[in-house]
Amino acid sequence: MTTVTKTVKFDAAHLLTDHAGHCKNLHGHTYRVNITVAQPDCDPHDMVIDFKELKRIAIEVICDPCDHAFIYNTTSPVEREIAAVVEKNGLRTCPLPFRSTAENLARHFYGLLAERIPGLAAVQVMETEDSYAEYRP
Repeated sequence: MTTVTKTVKFDAAHLLTDHAGHCKNLHGHTYRVNITVAQPDCDPHDMVIDFKELKRIAIEVICDPCDHAFIYNTTSPVEREIAAVVEKNGLRTCPLPFRSTAENLARHFYGLLAERIPGLAAVQVMETEDSYAEYRP
């Protein structure tokens, strides 16, 4: 089994409604998303996937909607209210139907990428340089 991993980054703000700790407050991260693709045998060009193609898909699916946006939970009245103010002022939002934890983002990004990347093995979402969540099916 051969694997390759590509990292993409984006900056975003979020909060975790009903969280007991500091993350209940509006704050931001430079997220790093590591996308791992696996293949038992390489293609005739000895590649699992072209890194350039993997990056293009990741930017389109993850970075374009999320970069420099307020990522918010559409099921939270508090987060919807904040998003309405952000949008009213012409600023970017990224609505999601769940809490924007690293765990949920990893699972969500995996689902979006799996539709376009054969052999997708794992997605890691790093909120800081030493904290990440990983989703593998």
